[in-house]
Amino acid sequence: MLFFLPAGAALAESFIAGSVIVLDGDTVLVWRETGGRPQKVRLADIDAPEKDQDFGDASKRSLMEMLSGLQVRVDPVAVDVYGRLVARLYTDGGSVNEELIRRGMAWEYSLQHRNREYLRLQDDARQARRGLWAQRDPMAPSQWRKIHPAVPHEPPQPDYRCGSKRHCGQIVTCDEAHYHLTRCGVKALDPDGDGLPCDALCAAR
Repeated sequence: MLFFLPAGAALAESFIAGSVIVLDGDTVLVWRETGGRPQKVRLADIDAPEKDQDFGDASKRSLMEMLSGLQVRVDPVAVDVYGRLVARLYTDGGSVNEELIRRGMAWEYSLQHRNREYLRLQDDARQARRGLWAQRDPMAPSQWRKIHPAVPHEPPQPDYRCGSKRHCGQIVTCDEAHYHLTRCGVKALDPDGDGLPCDALCAAR
């Protein structure tokens, strides 16, 4: 069953994770440094091999190594259809999402493949035959899921951007409304100030 986080929790400002558990190559469970309930976080714009797929375990171990003992900053960008926070992770070594692609432990998976930097890193990893690219014919996780339908398909994360939407008539989904209210500060989407934007879209959820 699908669920969605309330606006205040879904797309908050960046925060420091007090504790992190790696679930797979592109998903972690985080506890905020300030306390509260754990949140499942899907790394934005990447897609790691599934756990039963070649390099699935290697990808998970690589992510565990990258996060072990380090302070992790979480930069939320969206909430996916599974209710997970979609975010970019950073340590003092830089972008975790980028490093997974650089190591050949994940595929670029941005909406319509718009993330040119990730595409460049993926091409470099492919040319160097790093990680999963050492295989003769590596299969993208999205294709693997089609062949193994028991694994739920996850669409690319929405590419919301601030500055383009100013009123509810321009908004298509409740997720998009939450993004523009909480991340872009478009207060006109929540005239009654109850934290629920665009009542016609979000009130039923």
